[in-house]
Amino acid sequence: MPLRAPKGFIDESDPKVCQIGHPAPAWLVNYADLMTELVCFFVILYALSAALNKNVQDAQRKVEELIKDKKISGETEVNKQGLKITLEEKGGASFFTSGAAETTPEIDSKILELAPAIRTLLIDHDLLIEGHTDTQRISNQFFDSNWELSTSRATSVARLLIDKYGFPPEHVGAVGYGDNRPIAPNDTPEGRAKNRRVVFFISAENSKIPLKQKMASLPVQPAEVPPSHEAVPPSAPAPVPGPSPDGGKPPAGP
Repeated sequence: MPLRAPKGFIDESDPKVCQIGHPAPAWLVNYADLMTELVCFFVILYALSAALNKNVQDAQRKVEELIKDKKISGETEVNKQGLKITLEEKGGASFFTSGAAETTPEIDSKILELAPAIRTLLIDHDLLIEGHTDTQRISNQFFDSNWELSTSRATSVARLLIDKYGFPPEHVGAVGYGDNRPIAPNDTPEGRAKNRRVVFFISAENSKIPLKQKMASLPVQPAEVPPSHEAVPPSAPAPVPGPSPDGGKPPAGP
């Protein structure tokens, strides 16, 4: 006597049931593809979360709160490479003097707020300062192009972090991209202001230079001495003695 399917079960003779040796119904192909894509999606999420450093994620949250509370024009982005903190000029305030690389109190005030959150990461990570400009050409006695200007400005910010805020120089670098990486059109003042930006990039990879012991001895508060990034007038050169009027004889003693 053949077995009967329990109540509610589909009978094996139903055409929707795949028989042994027969091809699967068409809907099963799409279902299998969906399951495969979901598995790949969660595997990527797991790999990404494993690659991101927890300290970097915590620093991003702190910086985002500071940007919101202090109304700083900027944004953060974190990925498997690390954390990017972008500061943009706003409201006509400039980060640097016009046509030069000297920092202004505007960017100094923003660094004062963000420095503690960034500085704690430099125990195990490296910081790269990126300088960016708009497309307005520059040519003066100091800089021949925006590329050189952006590099010098990034270096000025790096020196400000090191000299005034006690950042370890072994973990700080500077690079300039000129006007080659715009994030907004350069045909409006607002767009040019967004492109004149400073980016702090903290690498997610652990630095090869251990600095835990040295960081413990560095000052937490900004230094009281003026930072070395400010221009210092060169000292007058020492006078070069000329020939003596008496034919080269040494002068008489007192």
